[in-house]
Amino acid sequence: MISPPWRTSRHDIDLARPRVMGIVNVTPDSFSDHGVTIAPAQAIARCEQLLKEGADILDVGGESSRPGAVSVSAQVELDRVRPVLAAALRMGCPVSIDTVKVEVMRAALDLGVDIVNDISALRGAGALELLGEHARCGVCLMHMRGAPATMQTDTAEGDVVPEVVRFLRERIEAAVAAGIARARIVVDPGIGFGKTPAQNFELLARQATLQALGVPLLVGWSRKSTLAAAIGLATEAPQGRSDDERSRLATASVVAAVLAVQRGARIVRVHDVAATVAALAVLAAAGDAGGGADNRAVVSSALLRTP
Repeated sequence: MISPPWRTSRHDIDLARPRVMGIVNVTPDSFSDHGVTIAPAQAIARCEQLLKEGADILDVGGESSRPGAVSVSAQVELDRVRPVLAAALRMGCPVSIDTVKVEVMRAALDLGVDIVNDISALRGAGALELLGEHARCGVCLMHMRGAPATMQTDTAEGDVVPEVVRFLRERIEAAVAAGIARARIVVDPGIGFGKTPAQNFELLARQATLQALGVPLLVGWSRKSTLAAAIGLATEAPQGRSDDERSRLATASVVAAVLAVQRGARIVRVHDVAATVAALAVLAAAGDAGGGADNRAVVSSALLRTP
């Protein structure tokens, strides 16, 4: 089933083909950017580079959501992201703000951002009301147990899929009740957010269940510790990873993005934009944007052999 366009502040994003959301971290402690402090000028240059590589959407974040991350103030977060957002908004593409803070959402929307990507699914005080009052900005609602500081100690055994479906359905209903049109909403199962590796892979295997929610699906597997464990790498923050290890994790991330798209995801949130765009082009050329088993095996096998 082809999704209708995703309505956002300035763009109706055509989801007839899968879209790549490029990650732009403006933080000193991202799990995936090797512990390097990213200054606004570097983040703006990354925005430009990701667009050259084929990103459809830029997702800018000023607070780490890595396991164990400690929250920063709204002012610190705004100081990090405001100049990056202002520059990205002049680049002609949809721009997303990755935040849980209503103050940051409001400031970003005042600048003109297209999408609010909230890992807490608009559960913060005033978040639903703020977005319900906005004319048309896009919204991403994500499932997470606990908070980044505690989520990996807040996992539970067993089948997580019904919990994720139930939670996301409730948040969709709450958003619609607040005045947010369904055409503005996408959902994210929150891979790695308070889930075990087995549960993450079960969400991938049963992604069709999430599609039954009736809104487009956004998925982020990029450089997650679940993938590191699956390919035999240590799962801790990657400051010490070798170039070879980083390359292997990037390849695993691309494979996961392709599998997510084959199972119906319409947006994949990634660090490695060029490689993901190339892999999705191969998938499209194989005529399998919907998930045929034969082509899935061929594409996945080829990617796994990539050096």
